Amino acid sequence: MSDRFTLNRRTLLGGTAALAAGAVEPARAQDNKRIVVGTWGGDYAKLLNKNIEVPILIKEGWEVVQDQAGDPERRSKMLAEQRLPRGTSDVQGLSALNMFQMHDAGTVLPLDYSKLKNAPNLLPTMKYPYGVGHIYSGKVGVYNPKLIPTAPTSYKDVFDPRHGNKLGIIDIQYQYTMVCAALAAGGKVDDLEPGKKLLLECKNAGMRIYPTNEAFAQGLKAEEFGIGVMWKARVVQWQNAGIPVAAVAPSEGTLAYISGFVIPKNAPDKDGGYAYLDAMLEKSAQEAFAVDMGYNPTVTNAVVAPELNKRIGFTPEEIKKLVDLDYPYMTKNDVNFKDWWDKVLKS
Repeated sequence: MSDRFTLNRRTLLGGTAALAAGAVEPARAQDNKRIVVGTWGGDYAKLLNKNIEVPILIKEGWEVVQDQAGDPERRSKMLAEQRLPRGTSDVQGLSALNMFQMHDAGTVLPLDYSKLKNAPNLLPTMKYPYGVGHIYSGKVGVYNPKLIPTAPTSYKDVFDPRHGNKLGIIDIQYQYTMVCAALAAGGKVDDLEPGKKLLLECKNAGMRIYPTNEAFAQGLKAEEFGIGVMWKARVVQWQNAGIPVAAVAPSEGTLAYISGFVIPKNAPDKDGGYAYLDAMLEKSAQEAFAVDMGYNPTVTNAVVAPELNKRIGFTPEEIKKLVDLDYPYMTKNDVNFKDWWDKVLKS
């Protein structure tokens, strides 16, 4: 576990907008009062527009363009544009791990938090030197009580080869799944070898691999399998959609997931980038994301209704046991992990 998270996690409690699916033209990204946002598509992009862009930024006179793509494609684009005096985006949405990777590659701007009026409300664990945490959740055990009558209490219970083809995992979440399996097998966030061995045992027993979060949800709904791991926020969305699924915080400690934003060093409008970061930390935007998407706020002044907080949040004891990735370790070994996942586990 990274020292930074161990030290700070104790304080954790405490229109005119264009949705462009393709690349954004560099020349247009240089216009005044125009913010180009690199983001995933789907519900997240729609909620950025609904809760941040339209009610806050556009109201203040900004024009916002979303450059939608998967994070691997957007990170590759950032690296390709690194030598250019001006890139094509002003802010990029990434996971905490990917934010670190882009920082490690030298592509993102060190942040000046004095430019964010909402910075005093930001949870210390969400305040990175190179990026800002937008929302967070945790990787919990999920199960269908009909198919798995004995509720799991740990990652070890989830990654039990005895489940056979009743265990499902998600291809695009290979990093977090490997860490969960490592914790289940007695490994650590900087030692995934026990988890790799356990995953192979589960594979040989019939474990199912679904390509995306959506495919995983459909498999749950169709009762193709009955147990796995997923973000607690997604579980809430699935429950709202009528999918029979329950969640449990694992006894090993819940693996945290943080989604945030960075500003590229060569952003055409750095002021626009800071404006976006500040808008996403507004109390109203944070509260809306909790309601609409089931993720926890990263600012202390956001108010979440007790019943909703019970569904999307974590108890004080669970928060104390939140586990963070070891960012340098994952970055150093990511290529090898992906190679093993694709050529060994999925073969």
